[in-house]
Amino acid sequence: MRMYDIIDKKKYKKKLSDEEIRFVVDGYTEGSIPDYQMAAFLMAVWCNGMDEEETLSLTMAMAHSGDMLDLSMIPGTKVDKHSTGGVGDKTTLSVGPIIASLGIPMAKMSGRGLGHTGGTIDKLDSIPGFSSDISDERFIEIVKTVGFCDASQTKDLAPADKKIYALRDVTATVDDYSLIASSIMSKKIASGADAILLDVKCGNGAFMQDVSSARKLAECMMNIGKLSNRQVNCMITDMNEPLGNTVGNSIEVIEAIDLLKYGFDSDKVDKRYSDIVLYVCREMVLMSDIFKNEKYENTTEEEKILEAERIVRETVEQGKALQKMKEFIAAEGGDSNVVNDYSLLPKAKYIYEVTFDRDGYLDSVDTKEVGMASLMLGAGRLKKEEEIDSAAGIRLYKHLGDKVNKGEKFATLYTNKEEIIKEAEVRLLNAYKVSEKANSTKNVIIDIIRQV
Repeated sequence: MRMYDIIDKKKYKKKLSDEEIRFVVDGYTEGSIPDYQMAAFLMAVWCNGMDEEETLSLTMAMAHSGDMLDLSMIPGTKVDKHSTGGVGDKTTLSVGPIIASLGIPMAKMSGRGLGHTGGTIDKLDSIPGFSSDISDERFIEIVKTVGFCDASQTKDLAPADKKIYALRDVTATVDDYSLIASSIMSKKIASGADAILLDVKCGNGAFMQDVSSARKLAECMMNIGKLSNRQVNCMITDMNEPLGNTVGNSIEVIEAIDLLKYGFDSDKVDKRYSDIVLYVCREMVLMSDIFKNEKYENTTEEEKILEAERIVRETVEQGKALQKMKEFIAAEGGDSNVVNDYSLLPKAKYIYEVTFDRDGYLDSVDTKEVGMASLMLGAGRLKKEEEIDSAAGIRLYKHLGDKVNKGEKFATLYTNKEEIIKEAEVRLLNAYKVSEKANSTKNVIIDIIRQV
C-alpha cells in the first residue's frame, strides 16, 4: 500500500477503504508518512469530502491511535459533554457538579484555549493548587468517589488527532465537516464515556457561523456516535455574543460558582448562561440511568423532560451542587475554600472601568473581537507555549438589546499589563454596534437533536 495511491484515489473522489484510512492515520502518527503527503491527503479530503463510512473509519483510527480509557469499572452510564467552543463558555464548570450531585458519573477530559476561545483547563488552573494533570487511575477513582472529574487530555489520548490538527491548522483544511467531526469524536470515544452531549455553537464567535452549518456538523457527529454504539445527542446554541457576564479564567470560575450558589433564576446570574446550563444538565439527565427504572416505566417523554428539569433545579436549590463543587476541587488538589472566598483566586494588578462612548441600544457584537480583547489583556494565548494570566479578563455589564448611555459603566478590564489597557478598551468598544431602538435578541438555545 502506498500513500501516493491513496492521495490519488481521493483526488478523483473515490471511496477509501477502512484499511487505507488506518494506513494513513497510523503511518502519519508514527512518522513514516511525511507532512507534505499528509497535507496533500487532507486537501483532497477537504475538496472532495468523505462519506459516512469513511468518516467513521477516520474517527476510529484516530481514537485507537493511542490509549483508550476504560471506564467499565465505574458503575452506570458514564456521561460526557463537549462544546465546540466560544467566548465566555464556562458551562462545564457549573454542569459537572450539578450532574455529579444527582448521582450521575461524569468523566470529562478538556483542553486548553487557543486564540479567541477559552479552555476549561485554563479556567480550572486558576484555582490555587488545582492540578488537571492526573493519571488515568486517579481520574477513574475521582469519578467513582466524587462523581465528576475534569482532567487535561493526555498526550497518549488520540495522539493522531493532535498531530493531524496541527497540520490542518497551517494548511487551510480546518473547515471540513468530516475532519471536524472525526477530530471531536475521536477524543470523546477514546475518553470512554457511554453517552455524550454535544453543544454545537453557531454565530460570529463560533467556528460554525450559521445554524445550517451547525446542524450539518451535529448530524455528522451524531451519525458517528450511532455507528460506534455511543449515545450522542446535540444542542445547537447561539454564540453571537459572549456567554455570561465574564470572559477570562478566574472570573469565569466565579461566575460558574455563583450559579451554584444563587440558582438559575437569580438576578446575580446571566440568564443566557443559566439557561444553557439548565438545558445541558436536563439533556444529560435524560441520557443517564435515572429514568431507566420501573418508576418511570409509563412516563411520557414530555413528563421526563419536565422531571429532569425539576431535579436539576432542586439539586442547586438544596446546595448539593455547590457542595459537589467543593468536593471536585479538593479531589484534584485545589483549595475548595475558593467557593466561599473569591479573594483566594488570582488578582489583577490593574482594574480599569470602561464607559460606553455613545448612546443607543446594543444591536450586535463581533464576539470574536471581545475574545481577542480578553486575550490582549493576558487571558488567552495565540501559541500553545504562551503563558496564561489567570487574573486577566473582562466583566461585562450590558448585553445585546440593552440600553446604553454615553459615559455609563459598560465593562471592567482586569490585567497585569498596564500598557495594553487602552488598546484593549478600544478593541472592546469597537466590537459593539448600536441602534436607535431595541431589537429582539436570540434565544441561546436554538435546537435540540436527540438520537432515535
